[in-house]
Amino acid sequence: MGLVSSFNFGRRLMIKSFKRHILMPLAIASLAILPFASAHAADPVTVNVTLLTASDMDTMTDDGKRGGAARLAAVIKAERAANKNTVYSFPGDLLSPSIMGGFDKGAHMVELLNMAAPDILAPGNHEFDFGHENFLARMAEGNFTKLGSNIRWKDGSKIDGIEDTKMFEFEGIKIGFMGLTTEDTVNISSPGDIKFLSTLDTAKTNAAALREAGADMVVAVVHESQAVDFDLINRAGIDVVQSGHDHVLHIFYDGRRAIVESKEEAEYVVAMDIEFTIGENRDGSRRVRWWPNFRIIDTASVTPDPEVAAVVKKYEDTLSKELDIVIGTTAVELDTRRVSVRTGENAFGNFVADAIRKAVDADIAFTNGGGIRANKLYTPGVEITRRDILSELPFGNTNVKLELSGATILEVLEHSVRAVPEASGGFMHVSGMTFDVDSNAEVGKRVSNVMIGSKALDKNKVYTASTNNFTAGGGDGYSMLKGANNLIDPSSAKYIANDVMVLVREIGEISPKIEGRINIK
Repeated sequence: MGLVSSFNFGRRLMIKSFKRHILMPLAIASLAILPFASAHAADPVTVNVTLLTASDMDTMTDDGKRGGAARLAAVIKAERAANKNTVYSFPGDLLSPSIMGGFDKGAHMVELLNMAAPDILAPGNHEFDFGHENFLARMAEGNFTKLGSNIRWKDGSKIDGIEDTKMFEFEGIKIGFMGLTTEDTVNISSPGDIKFLSTLDTAKTNAAALREAGADMVVAVVHESQAVDFDLINRAGIDVVQSGHDHVLHIFYDGRRAIVESKEEAEYVVAMDIEFTIGENRDGSRRVRWWPNFRIIDTASVTPDPEVAAVVKKYEDTLSKELDIVIGTTAVELDTRRVSVRTGENAFGNFVADAIRKAVDADIAFTNGGGIRANKLYTPGVEITRRDILSELPFGNTNVKLELSGATILEVLEHSVRAVPEASGGFMHVSGMTFDVDSNAEVGKRVSNVMIGSKALDKNKVYTASTNNFTAGGGDGYSMLKGANNLIDPSSAKYIANDVMVLVREIGEISPKIEGRINIK
């Protein structure tokens, strides 16, 4: 056999051997692997869930264009019809403050909310404005789950009807929810025998428990400040925060965690449409990923729900008979918007302070900006009604007359301006006095040049001071006022709203102004 023929014969043997010993076993192995691979590499499954957020709605009516219970109900019904996998959360502040709330302590708002009830309500600080007994009664009337995992009796025991967490499951996706209420409720409301545990610590415990129970996503429905919202996603293992309390429209998403807040009074509803994808990791374990799409629903574009609108009208008709009575006019613009009454001297705030001081013949008066609530602009020449005053001062606070030393008055003023230039509900409007504020100075050392009438404040002298019973009881952090001698028998105390109406009627055309009572530098 020649050299070439020997080479070709050897090559044929090598090819046959390669096919027999290498290719055939690989082919057989491939056939064995294919069924296994197809059984464990299933296509990813997609599940769509919508989270709705609306909060801080204490007023049943709209503003003529947007907001109100009837528009909110219309949005909720439409969203639920569009996607059965929908969870609607209400992060608190329902019962107060409003005119009608002053009469029925929030019962009408629970009735209206029940007509398109949330899946979850986390109580806000205003749920406690009428004490813990009213809180429990109103919550019992609600046809919704109440989540308040940091709300406890003072002895640490749980409160019947208030749950810590709840798990929802949609087509294999588990979403765990918890509710949290601001710890500051003890200072800014009247919770009585109820206390509030650490928001952050409670959230960490709940998040771990929900993960252990199989939650693919952990959601905190909270009534808290924006700073705490960020703490929850950064430090407590929370995926999504549905928040209230700040009265702002806010959406945050960093690719892993989200925060949503819907402003106030159902002016907007925030819808978070989440696409969950269920797949597998390389080791065959379950993997869940999610991606949100945010929709801001302006309720000005919504037709009010007729059933809810009819109930609102029933309440409005009852109120109108007594409240739409003109008591005077204003010759100047009055601004009672939230920021205006919580950051500096304000003409309407001055008028309220003057009215309560005059009513009890006190040396001075101070009243907290957080008690002024209508959030309105009154144009010059507009008529003022009973409804206007009760909208501005809806809490039903009474006028007290305290004996205070000059040193205590200075403490009050320092506490009043501690947050300047930031807004604070504890910012005091004053009458019968003037003072300067250095906003760059250390907190507690900002106030100077305090004048009572035409004379400098005497720290050792005792003065009489008019304020409302909320701050007199230590509300908004005014602990220095607790225990002060009250010269007015509580059983005969008058409502500050009534004192203001009396002064409006007496003057006829009011013209309060900013006049240098509080000089902020």
